[in-house]
Amino acid sequence: MTTHIPPITEDDIAQFLTNTPGFFERHAEVLASVQITSPHGARAVSLQERQAEMLREKIKGLEHRIMEMVRNSTENAAIAQKVHQWTGSLLQVRDPFDLPQAVVDGVRTLFDVPQAAVRVWEVAAPYIDADFTQGASEDARAFASSLTMPFCGPNLGFEPAGWLAQEAGEPAQSLALLPLRAGAIDSATPAFGLLVLGSHDPQRFDATMGTDFLSRMAELASAALLRLQ
Repeated sequence: MTTHIPPITEDDIAQFLTNTPGFFERHAEVLASVQITSPHGARAVSLQERQAEMLREKIKGLEHRIMEMVRNSTENAAIAQKVHQWTGSLLQVRDPFDLPQAVVDGVRTLFDVPQAAVRVWEVAAPYIDADFTQGASEDARAFASSLTMPFCGPNLGFEPAGWLAQEAGEPAQSLALLPLRAGAIDSATPAFGLLVLGSHDPQRFDATMGTDFLSRMAELASAALLRLQ
């Protein structure tokens, strides 16, 4: 009776080579004779050469990742320095009445934001008729309180977009809306204001961008503007 032996598959060969690491040491001539097609052309190359190519490609990929990390680190350090300068300028404001304008001017100048505006409510009596307290409807206030992180995205006709100065008749194409509240930005405390950043560039405040620095800016602006209460 003839016993049927199943054919050896590529998986069987791969498993054998994996489980037998000394095979190519004992049969170095086999390794040297293996040739495969190069991804950079139709020519055949040795297995060693192909491995070297794969290693070079891996190194190149790692170099790109390292350069990207360095670039991001440099950009983050620059932003952190600007946040530090902005904080210092707010601490130097003596009259609370001047704080909203200082917040807006610092954002425009240090962070190169074309348009910025701020509105606060529930302020103390000396500031109740100031321009920075006007124009925020109940809906806008409720919307600000609903935000537990900065909103970034296209200008969809939000009321706060109307607070921005319209340059050359062109409305902002992208917005960042930063709720102002006592404590952390993600707390349940009702907002007492809203800082609005706008740009004519639709990608400046993209919905996919990180908001860590914007959150810190919101908390710093909140801490400064609490003096108006």
